[in-house]
Amino acid sequence: MSLSEKKIPVHNLVSEEFQVNTLENGHPENFEDVHRHNFFEIIWFKEVHGNSRLELDFESYTIQNNQICIIVPGQVFNMKLRDEKGYVLAISKEIFKEACDTEVILANGAKPFFLDEESSETGNTLISMIKQEYLGGGRVEILKAYLRAFCLIITDQIQVQNTSEDDKPRIQKLVSLIEEHYVTQKNTDFYAEQIKISAHHLNDIVRLSRGTTVKKMIAQRILLEAKRELSFGALTVKEIAFKLGFSDASYFSRFFKKHTGQNPDGFNSGKG
Repeated sequence: MSLSEKKIPVHNLVSEEFQVNTLENGHPENFEDVHRHNFFEIIWFKEVHGNSRLELDFESYTIQNNQICIIVPGQVFNMKLRDEKGYVLAISKEIFKEACDTEVILANGAKPFFLDEESSETGNTLISMIKQEYLGGGRVEILKAYLRAFCLIITDQIQVQNTSEDDKPRIQKLVSLIEEHYVTQKNTDFYAEQIKISAHHLNDIVRLSRGTTVKKMIAQRILLEAKRELSFGALTVKEIAFKLGFSDASYFSRFFKKHTGQNPDGFNSGKG
């Protein structure tokens, strides 16, 4: 059965706005199939196997000890648990936005990242405090305070590993602008003008910090949304093309094939 036939289920936080669990005790969600969240989830992999992998927005990653993965609402996620050890924090959008720098997460946290030794020790202390409060009083304001401290630790690590200090605000602004305008604005000049630097300078920053170009970042965002829509199977290729700002479905199909090597119609053919 293809993804388009069975649809991608959306997992919701129903009874609580903040949940804490461990991978070894069993996760409340079904990790054995492709799904999306309508909330934020932080997974801290403490101990994994040599072949531990996860799939996030159709990209496959090998997981290593002491890596963190942040799953944001709408992302397509899949992982088969094989006795990995670690922590899982499931957090409503409202609480996450109060406690964490969402822009930094969206700009830099799209793939698993490491915690250094000092950050790991601090993180362990904060997770212990979160677990104790969650299982004890469960006071939301205290949980948010602990979560805020934990998010400061991990966002610092994300930024250190991804972007130079001077370029962080511009990269964050660029990612936010692309997220808002990628359907209607596909030229580098628009984003450079919004950030108030030249297109050449903006591309230099993106090359140094991300190893890519603004145009490719826009294309990747379009492709990601196209893959999400194709996986849902609710819209035709033509409808998806128009939704993503293409005036011609055949141009969208050529664009998709150029970047993926597949025709949109055949995207799900190898998935089951």
